[in-house]
Amino acid sequence: MLSMRGVYKAFGDTLVLRGIDLDVQRHQVVVLIGASGSGKSTLLRTVNLLEPIDDGQIFLTGQDISDPRVDADRTRARIGVVFQQFNLFPHLTVLDNVTLANRKVHGMPKEEAESIAVELLGRIGLSDKLKAYPDRLSGGQQQRVAIVRAIASNPELLLLDEITSALDPQLVGEVLDLVTELKATGSTMVMATHEMSFARRAADLVVFLKSGVLVEQGPPEQVFDRPLHPETREFLARVHDVG
Repeated sequence: MLSMRGVYKAFGDTLVLRGIDLDVQRHQVVVLIGASGSGKSTLLRTVNLLEPIDDGQIFLTGQDISDPRVDADRTRARIGVVFQQFNLFPHLTVLDNVTLANRKVHGMPKEEAESIAVELLGRIGLSDKLKAYPDRLSGGQQQRVAIVRAIASNPELLLLDEITSALDPQLVGEVLDLVTELKATGSTMVMATHEMSFARRAADLVVFLKSGVLVEQGPPEQVFDRPLHPETREFLARVHDVG
């Protein structure tokens, strides 16, 4: 589904990604771990073409989407993204937030877009919030709406960037439960997170980044229980929720 080959990205003199090679298979959940500043968010932003890369190639289902001649908007329409901050449009209702991309980007009739939105919002227990505005929702509810908005257009790939970091601890579980449901439906996801216990449960592949270098990758039981590299062991020793 996704291949990164020798990807470099710098901001000024600061090299943030240093030759990233990564493959994401269809229906796979890949979880990026690493300290703040390790390059996780930048990696996701390069995949969604929000940041142009300085060297290397990024392929989505075999197409080189890092080619400057590629239509970036058309590529982004194939990818769902959820950021740390909920990024809901404050002047739109929940229903309008969720249907916007299907109506405006994908040209879907309003009735069809609303039918999809109502079904998805019902599945996450927010049927009574269709006409509510984002400022009337809890943080956990806003983030679940943001995830539903991202999946409403049935994207080929879903990128989740520290989606629980802005939430109160008691709201984290309801958002991660929704991600677990998406995994069960076969969604292809790349997710940056500090939630190590969730990474252990949900990931098919765990990728450890340090200073823009992909240090180690493997199934969660290998990375968490038998890490091969000293840098991975040092990072995990500082993290306490790997149960």
